[in-house]
Amino acid sequence: MRRLVKPLVLTALAACCGAAFAATSDPVPHGKLPRWAVPESYALSFKVDPRQQDFSGTTRIKVDLKQASDHIWLHGHDLKVSKVTVTDAAGKTHGAKYVEAAPKEGVVRVDFAGTLKPQELTLSFDYTAPLNQQLQGLYKVSHEGQPYAMTQMEPISARYAFPGFDEPDFTTPFDISLTIPNDEKAVANTKQVKEVAAGEGWKTLTFSTTKPLPTYLVAFGVGPWDIVAGPDISPDAYRATPLQLRGIAAKGEGHRMKHVLSETPSIIHTLEDYYAFGYPWDKLDLLAAPDFSAGAMENAGLVTFRDWLLLLDPDSPAQYVRGSFNVNAHELAHQWTGDTVTTAWWNDIWLNEAFATWMQQKVTMKVHPEYRADLDRVRGAQYAMDNDSLVTARKIRQPITGNGDIETAFDSITYQKGASVLGMFEGYVGEKTFQQGMRQYIQDHKFSTATADDLVDSIAKAADKGEDFKQAFKSFLNQPGVPYVQTQLMQKDGQTVLKLSQSRYLPVGSKGDAKHVWGVPVCVRYGTADGSKVNCELLEKAAGTIALPGASANTWVMPNANASGYYRFGMDKGDLARLGDQISHLTDAEQLAYADAADASFQHGDINAGDLLAALKPLTASRVRAVATAPMASFEWINRHLASNDAQRNALDAWAKSAYLPRMELLGYHRKANEPDDDSLLRSTLAGFLALDVKLPQVRAELLKQGDAALKRRADGHLNLDAADPDLLDTALAVAVQEHGKSAVDALIAELPKTSDPAQRNAMLAGLSAVEDPALAEQVRNFALDKQVKVGEMAALLRGSRETRAQRDAMWKWAVANYDRIVERTGSFAGGRLPGLMGGGGCSQEEADRLQAFFKTRAKDVTGAERGLAQTTENTLLCTALKAKQDPQAILH
Repeated sequence: MRRLVKPLVLTALAACCGAAFAATSDPVPHGKLPRWAVPESYALSFKVDPRQQDFSGTTRIKVDLKQASDHIWLHGHDLKVSKVTVTDAAGKTHGAKYVEAAPKEGVVRVDFAGTLKPQELTLSFDYTAPLNQQLQGLYKVSHEGQPYAMTQMEPISARYAFPGFDEPDFTTPFDISLTIPNDEKAVANTKQVKEVAAGEGWKTLTFSTTKPLPTYLVAFGVGPWDIVAGPDISPDAYRATPLQLRGIAAKGEGHRMKHVLSETPSIIHTLEDYYAFGYPWDKLDLLAAPDFSAGAMENAGLVTFRDWLLLLDPDSPAQYVRGSFNVNAHELAHQWTGDTVTTAWWNDIWLNEAFATWMQQKVTMKVHPEYRADLDRVRGAQYAMDNDSLVTARKIRQPITGNGDIETAFDSITYQKGASVLGMFEGYVGEKTFQQGMRQYIQDHKFSTATADDLVDSIAKAADKGEDFKQAFKSFLNQPGVPYVQTQLMQKDGQTVLKLSQSRYLPVGSKGDAKHVWGVPVCVRYGTADGSKVNCELLEKAAGTIALPGASANTWVMPNANASGYYRFGMDKGDLARLGDQISHLTDAEQLAYADAADASFQHGDINAGDLLAALKPLTASRVRAVATAPMASFEWINRHLASNDAQRNALDAWAKSAYLPRMELLGYHRKANEPDDDSLLRSTLAGFLALDVKLPQVRAELLKQGDAALKRRADGHLNLDAADPDLLDTALAVAVQEHGKSAVDALIAELPKTSDPAQRNAMLAGLSAVEDPALAEQVRNFALDKQVKVGEMAALLRGSRETRAQRDAMWKWAVANYDRIVERTGSFAGGRLPGLMGGGGCSQEEADRLQAFFKTRAKDVTGAERGLAQTTENTLLCTALKAKQDPQAILH
């Protein structure tokens, strides 16, 4: 739970008349702040020494007071304000008082000495505050014993760093100055323009004024950074001057920024070409954070990342190299959608995140087509559909009823569903038309804010579409759920047509209402005498038809051509079987859509486990990694929850062995010189699946050799982690932990604090999380609460060891006993994930009941936990219902 703000020492300065402060009558704003007081600019001054526990600051805010008032509402959290003054438009100073009106939410009232008329005011605050320990606001981290202070303001954590109007539509310029020790370095959103001495041992750095930004995009960092110059990004048709590019890393790590800096110019140029709008800030820094609550953050001009995304070596795991590019492209796409144009309110955060996800895939397809971002888009949409199948799923445009709704808005609905919906309507109107609308949207709202209506209007205007198009688009934004398009071939007037009906997709056990209708752009690929054709219609009602010119009566049909639609499709077993026979005629994306349709039919209760495994087996032979591995998730569910005797387990082992072992043996257990990174990624995926899920002895034996080599100590006393293939280190250590038990666990726990390499730390965390022995699992969980484990690493240890009911029971018992310590360490920012961290993966009524009972009185005290509780409970009950529906004996057929 959030720590309550400590009592503040309040200082009221003498005003002209010395009148007592008036009591205000309006209620505390628990949602949006009132708009009769609007910030116009900020001047932020901080004095920060990362070696200390606290920092001090002075904040000056110019405010447009639009109506007479004796107070102003704003935000501040955990700030010890020693002095606050108000200067009116005539330059006269008035006394004021800082009052914590809603400490838990960080809502503050500034009371004046009397009523002030509408005018421009300047509010000035002097304060101190702790360097946050939960990766929020201005927080403290360490790398190899060296402390650093840096920021993470999104979504509502700027209030921990300075008093202000901490809402996205209050965009203003910021002036930032940092007073820091002489032996430290600092970076911020903009270029440094001045340095002056500030007393013995201190210096003050001043940075250029930003363009208008919301508070959540303000960023800076202080510490003994390595600052590495990258290649200047050359001018182009949209930007007249070179763009300074730098990498910022913890001391001693800067040399590992070379790869990401070399990739960044191509990303910037691709984005500038798409938007016809030059990069808008005066420089670009990429910062590798020693610890971080998110994957990365798009702060204007100073983009921050988890360190493993930027710190790369020639032999870094392929997943990190590829992940580095994709995440960098996502964050840099934000410099246009999110930073240049900012969401007006948190219900439209998808305008930032969905667009960055969608645009990243475009950038990756252009710069690295071999990464197959087109398939990432499909897999991302399917991942979102799993969440969106819940009755407790959010809408893309979810109404905000409190801070919990803000902090839990950063999920697969916002990112992957939003991106898929954009791609679907882009395909409907055409890429060039959609681009035209996007360019106008940026121009119309640059350095300001926008809403979903603004975006839809821009696209509709570019496409010359009317209200029907707008309503179809908004039908995906303003209601939750996945459209379920069921199909039936029929003959009508001598022609073959496909009968369509739509409802909400709901899995077995769901209590949701299926009667929902969307404006669904349905595109169908179907077989003809000379190959296949595609036809599209906008399905706006509960039922409709689509003509299939040139098709025979028994043609095969792929109801989601190119997998471009955000919907699931259903068909009878005969039609599904005919479609399965045509796998080789489908595109790679369509094969992924086929896999999802088969699994959706299983989850819907239409086919059994044997039918599902038979339907998915042909995909495993694909030469495309994403397609070949698509059946794994379905297999894992059946293996974990249905298989109950040796015959069933043996049948599943045989299925997996025949599907994947030949490919594993062909790839081998070591990276080959100059091999495609897709081979490296496939090797890693197959090794993890076969060794840890299926537990094939021959695969485990090969990986154990590498795990044993990695656990041997070198002459310097460190583990020889480089001895394993870098792509397989995590799985090799996991097998070693399961085979050797305590000796391996103790070795990894001792080594983790001595290792700063983020990829190797992640591999050790993965190894420890695979522990199976109950006593050792408890040892690993206890270690997760140790300060030697970073705050951002804790969940990696706690998510493991829950495959069986006994393991989940042990995890639950431990989590309940350590609940306060978990909450204290993670902070409220992770509140939405807390119920899942403690009780996720369950598949019984009892597990759902104990989750509800425990959090009944606690969820309200941790921001976001109520939504997390609802979704974790629903997932548990759906698993229970599906398990009850399915006959395990079907595995044998």
